[in-house]
Amino acid sequence: MASGQLATDGKAARGGLSRATERGIRDALDGRPGGRARFLLFVGPAVTASIAYMDPGNFATNIQAGARYGYGLLWVVLLANLTAMLFQALSAKLGIVTGKNLAEVCRDEVPRPARLAMWGVSEVAAMATDLAEFLGGAIGLSLLTGMPLMAGMVVTAVVTYAILLLENRGFRPLEIAIGAMVGTIGLCYVVELLIAPVAWAEAARGLVTPRIPDAQALTIAVGIIGATVMPHALFLHSGLTQGRGSPRSEADRRLLVRYSNREVVVALALAGLVNMAMVIMAAAAFHVGHSEIAEIGEAYRTLTPLLGPAAGAAFLVSLLVSGVSSSVVGTLAGQMVMQGFTGWRIPLIVRRLVTMLPAFAVVAAGVDPTQALVLSQVVLSLALPVPMIALVAFTRRPDLMGPFANGPWTQAAALAGAAVVLALNLVLLAAAFGLPVPGLE
Repeated sequence: MASGQLATDGKAARGGLSRATERGIRDALDGRPGGRARFLLFVGPAVTASIAYMDPGNFATNIQAGARYGYGLLWVVLLANLTAMLFQALSAKLGIVTGKNLAEVCRDEVPRPARLAMWGVSEVAAMATDLAEFLGGAIGLSLLTGMPLMAGMVVTAVVTYAILLLENRGFRPLEIAIGAMVGTIGLCYVVELLIAPVAWAEAARGLVTPRIPDAQALTIAVGIIGATVMPHALFLHSGLTQGRGSPRSEADRRLLVRYSNREVVVALALAGLVNMAMVIMAAAAFHVGHSEIAEIGEAYRTLTPLLGPAAGAAFLVSLLVSGVSSSVVGTLAGQMVMQGFTGWRIPLIVRRLVTMLPAFAVVAAGVDPTQALVLSQVVLSLALPVPMIALVAFTRRPDLMGPFANGPWTQAAALAGAAVVLALNLVLLAAAFGLPVPGLE
């Protein structure tokens, strides 16, 4: 049975919410008393989207930042996280107010030639996303069990598809599974921080003291910020909010936006803390004596003798769970992009194969995993302007958003955030292709 259809187990037709959850959401929108725990009925979309900020692509960059510069680039992680919060909140608001996801709004509002180009770029981005996520899961399995990289990718693919099948029971079981994986990643880094000899005073200074020590630090900072706002996360979040409640009035939509904004702040704050923990762990373990560490495998092999097998195991488990969970979310986003831009809905396994096969082809060709990860980030940088500019343009329009259109301060912040992220992506791309960039060596 396809997700969203009426099920015999009592699931509602729209969105797969249970009838009890539907009643609870309706009671909340109607203002009936229900206690503070009612907020949990609205939790899910931002938690799911937050996986994009803890995917394997973040591991290498955060490890380099901590190993080479200690706690000095923590402020960059904070800045990146604040930017992500703003754009994920805009994405969620678009879905709540219009009842459409970002790809559907593009289909309705953008001329056909431009729309097809946007769809093509977004599909390429979905494949690049899958490449990084499959590689992350496969590298984790390979280091944990010793199995070949290709075998690790097969296992990752099977596990990912099994988790995706939870969507047939409605999206709440899938959200719970993803939330559990987010919690697992967070718990792993709590373990890391308890084991690592962290200099907390230095970490606090690094968080609030903006500085770029040298050109290499600028390159790493560009990598942290430039790859923070992920194209698929912006498309996905706008769609996930569509099934959360049936707004009947402006007051209903306003309440849903308020709940959504709270979840965005909490979920992305937790994702930001995980990224900060990655940098802090690398700073504590590698900065003195092993500052040249740059690759995931090298970090694991060095971490175990330095901090013990528990630290190494926690690192690999977090990497593996990150690869699987982000691959699940990437598939959901890819399906939403295709359906939104074209109106086509294809079986989940076909969608899974479409974005997965290029990743297998890259590994089969013998491409170095680290180089493949770098290449995937370059492709994502090229694709990022599509959803980001579209989101800023659509959420400012009163004819689409009504009274929820961005106010002057929100629009100014969105334009500034977009300008910074897109400029840094251009720097990242130029550096990746060996072009001269002022200030970079």
